[in-house]
Amino acid sequence: MISLETIRSLPKVELHDHLDGGLRPSTIIELAGEYGVALPVKEPAALASWFHRGADRKNLALYLEGFDVTIAVMQTMEAIERVAYEAIGDLAGENVAYAELRFAPVLFTGKGLTLEAVIESAIKGFERGARDFGTKYGIILCAMRDQDAAVSLETAELAVAFRDRGVVGFDIAGDEFGHPPKRHLEAFKYILSKNFNITIHAGEAFGVESIWQAVQICGAHRIGHATRLVEDMTVSGSRIEKMGSLANFIRDRRIPLECCLSSNIQTGAARSFDEHPFEAYYRNNFRVALGVDNRLMSDTNLTKEMGIAVEHYHLTLRDLEKLTINAMKSAFLNYNDRVRLIYDVLKPGYARILEAHPND
Repeated sequence: MISLETIRSLPKVELHDHLDGGLRPSTIIELAGEYGVALPVKEPAALASWFHRGADRKNLALYLEGFDVTIAVMQTMEAIERVAYEAIGDLAGENVAYAELRFAPVLFTGKGLTLEAVIESAIKGFERGARDFGTKYGIILCAMRDQDAAVSLETAELAVAFRDRGVVGFDIAGDEFGHPPKRHLEAFKYILSKNFNITIHAGEAFGVESIWQAVQICGAHRIGHATRLVEDMTVSGSRIEKMGSLANFIRDRRIPLECCLSSNIQTGAARSFDEHPFEAYYRNNFRVALGVDNRLMSDTNLTKEMGIAVEHYHLTLRDLEKLTINAMKSAFLNYNDRVRLIYDVLKPGYARILEAHPND
């Protein structure tokens, strides 16, 4: 089996990483003390364990409760910039060459910040992190399913307005149950009219209908999670015996699936790693990529997620390379930059490691 040390050394691409789900526990404690935010515990390891236990309750709504704490400490420009800067540093520590980080600006306006100020603060932190650590980034702005559609449209407009400042796409997140994406259709229409990029959380806490709406009504270019797309298939082991029209459409159109293994088990989207549909998707030529979702809540990073895939789905270094290239091809970065990263960074990096580990 490929060691975690070898996996950590691989160049990586991250497409599904929530900024407010990846804070360092020590940073939360410092910011909470500065801004008077109550915490359940005030020691970094114990606080990390509190987040992990809270997330692992097999329900998406319960998984999301920990965000009440992280969002509470991210209500100033200084805090947002710090969290963004540290996120780039942590990703660089996993040899992530390119990452798309996402957040919902409206969640950080509780103490008076404007949406524009939130975005500016994050950009400042990301830019400083990219200079200091070398990891390149793109920003995805999220709307929230349970909020007013007018806020979603404003977020979409800001995503386009900041497209020359590092924003690369638009998303909608939050609990799927009872909050279909079509309620925010004007935001998606706006994004599409401006030739911009859409990824949508779908098929995590709700079934195939959620994915169908995301693709066919809202025009998603990528799908976050899509775990329950398996409900449109007949699967035997890792072999797909039959697919419905939606699964066929997604595979034929090469619509990327952002798979987040650990969080899918913790939210109950899949019962176990061995029952997760990732292997069926991958072995049957869907365009899949691995993501962390929330590094803090899920106690994970991209090295760990790749390690899980190696252990449970018997992936080789060649498989990990394919997943990484899939992710880079699917990124919302412009074509020339995607090609440059593939041929100047990813392929040479894998070639060196494959030469050193020819049997992996």
